[in-house]
Amino acid sequence: MKQYRVMICDDDALVRDGLSAILESYDDMIVEGIAEDGEQAVRLCRETSPDIILMDIRMPGTDGVRATGMIRKEFPGVKIMILTTFEDRDYIRSALSAGAHGYVLKSSPASSIVENIRTVCRGHTVLQENVARELPGMISLPEVKIEGLSPREDEILKLIAQGFSNKEIASQLSISDGTVRNYISEILVKTGTRDRTQLAVLYYRRRMGQE
Repeated sequence: MKQYRVMICDDDALVRDGLSAILESYDDMIVEGIAEDGEQAVRLCRETSPDIILMDIRMPGTDGVRATGMIRKEFPGVKIMILTTFEDRDYIRSALSAGAHGYVLKSSPASSIVENIRTVCRGHTVLQENVARELPGMISLPEVKIEGLSPREDEILKLIAQGFSNKEIASQLSISDGTVRNYISEILVKTGTRDRTQLAVLYYRRRMGQE
């Protein structure tokens, strides 16, 4: 079984303890370290080998955005998933620009947070629907097209934009994870996009008539 080494960075002790207890209840999750602020997270990265960091945004001292940039520069292999209560556009833009691989709200169910961790560790970007809705106009896209998608591909594009992971999409559509991955690869080729973030932007831009 693949195990994911997770670091938690949050200035709230209750959040740190709660997340740690939740993650330790899953066989494939290992809490590699716990940090109270961004500076401590950077130090712990030098001492441990996390696969992913759950990073809060607003913290005293070195905040989550700055810490994300520092860690991504020094440890490019470490994934960072923002886990916060804030949906502020500036935070979202700054975090993604700093190199975050996901932006998830703390109000999410524990099972969704865990599945998002797995998804990010597999190399994908995760965004909740209400976060993804803020993206059009914030992130520039290359020249992309959205014509030519099959009904199933269009359905999967919508679920990606709504923040569903591959596993959740597979469950909802009663298909295998591998089939979902194949569909997503084909959608990326057809649209000329490079990742799930751009797909989400494309979907909402189309819905808002901004394509």
